[in-house]
Amino acid sequence: MRKVIVKTKLSSREKFEEKLSDIDLDFSAIYWQHDRVYIPRDYKKSSNYPRLVMRTEMKSVDKPAKYSLILKRHIEDSGIDVVEETVIKDYENAVNMILQLGFKLSGEFSRRRQDLQMGEGTVIYLDKIETLPGYYAKIESEIGPDDSVTEAKLDLEKTFRTLGESNFIDSPYSEL
Repeated sequence: MRKVIVKTKLSSREKFEEKLSDIDLDFSAIYWQHDRVYIPRDYKKSSNYPRLVMRTEMKSVDKPAKYSLILKRHIEDSGIDVVEETVIKDYENAVNMILQLGFKLSGEFSRRRQDLQMGEGTVIYLDKIETLPGYYAKIESEIGPDDSVTEAKLDLEKTFRTLGESNFIDSPYSEL
């Protein structure tokens, strides 16, 4: 799946949520995620190498955790993120396979997250990263093979600006 992703550090969570609520959009209930990010041993920033993310997700305390392996690859020259997610039943075995394939742990973080469906293929996430001050918002939008990446990114940035936010961030959470 090809996605364009834009992130911002929020100036005010309350004002951000209020502006969305004014147009009858509300976030889901809060859920918890923990990501461990793995990179190839010879990883170089801006090299288009894939990152693997082992994610633990808890949407409710009375239900078991969901484990996922996520392949993320940012194609620098195009601005596209390729993202594929697979549900994992055995977390430990999956991590051992990742390590045997030559990947190494580069970072990990936990977050409290809420999401809001904006339509077909577009989601806004509201994140509170446990080790960072403040709140972050991220818009992910799926794009087709003929869609303009530049236009899609500008549209997402325009959405944030309309909501009063413009402190855009290019780095993954694990690097902040």
